[in-house]
Amino acid sequence: MRNELVLVTGGSGFVGVHCILQLLDAGYRVRTTVRSLQREAEVRAMLKVGGVAAGDRLTFVAADLLSDAGWAEAVAGCDFVLHVASPFPASAPKQEDELIRPAREGALRVLRAAREAGVKRVVLTSSFVAIGYGKAPTDRPFSEQDWTDLNGRDVTAYGKSKTLAERAAWEFMAREGGDLTLSVINPVGIFGPALGPDISTSLQIIQRIMNGGLPAVPRLVYGCVDVRDVADLHIRAMTHPAANGERFLAVADGQLSFLEISQLLKAHMGKAGEKAPTRVFPDWVLRLGAPFDPSVAQVVHELGKIRVATNEKAKRLLDWRPRANEEAILASARSLVQLGLV
Repeated sequence: MRNELVLVTGGSGFVGVHCILQLLDAGYRVRTTVRSLQREAEVRAMLKVGGVAAGDRLTFVAADLLSDAGWAEAVAGCDFVLHVASPFPASAPKQEDELIRPAREGALRVLRAAREAGVKRVVLTSSFVAIGYGKAPTDRPFSEQDWTDLNGRDVTAYGKSKTLAERAAWEFMAREGGDLTLSVINPVGIFGPALGPDISTSLQIIQRIMNGGLPAVPRLVYGCVDVRDVADLHIRAMTHPAANGERFLAVADGQLSFLEISQLLKAHMGKAGEKAPTRVFPDWVLRLGAPFDPSVAQVVHELGKIRVATNEKAKRLLDWRPRANEEAILASARSLVQLGLV
């Protein structure tokens, strides 16, 4: 059994708690940061839903992305760090810095603390919005070599926050990383099983479709990935020699439109899927800003702009094999039913 200690930042979040779950299951000891230690019981309850009783193999430290307090304690004695924590709101903020500052400053705080503590590797959770936005339409798939153009018209505050945070992380490593190594994961829209009632922005979309909150769906196509596969890719990148200094797109094979998601729920979720709409909103409705703000949903195709991302690198270098999109969507829906959220 492994006895290495891994810090997971943002352990109460959707990706963070699944990372903790898989690390504990693999035999690692885990420390996690939360903004308030009052969330410890909530995290432990989610892990129990996931089938793991953490016991004393999981410890907690209070730390905030905008403060130096707690980070030295958080990384002390750690072999690896998964820096997952970053704000992801359900609607656009009033001020861009509400997202940009904690994302960028938080990443740098974690990297500095990790370097000083002698951590072997940090795996940073970035996003596809740091890769495929601000660009003219293209027929080729986006890869890890691409970067979002911050001057593009479709780049939102969230997109800026993730792009600037990742850029800052790579610049830090080039300038003063020392013996620390860095890998980055860039997921698209993350679905899969929720473990608690405080659900992610992506799962709120599934919840809204199933609760009958939409008379129709927008004409959007998602690049999807299951949260369990995102966590798995983090752990592979954490230890694999080939992941040093690399970024990896986390995206399953193929894409799903909102309409296909709705039809999937209607076909496979019984009574719970009966309210899923079967028609598409006209484009002009979406341009008025309803019912979704596409800027904060990690969509890969919006109103004719096609963004296809490739997972070839993660498969080739890390032997990563993601679940099918349909499995991720149905796992999301079933968990929402089990939690009484639809």
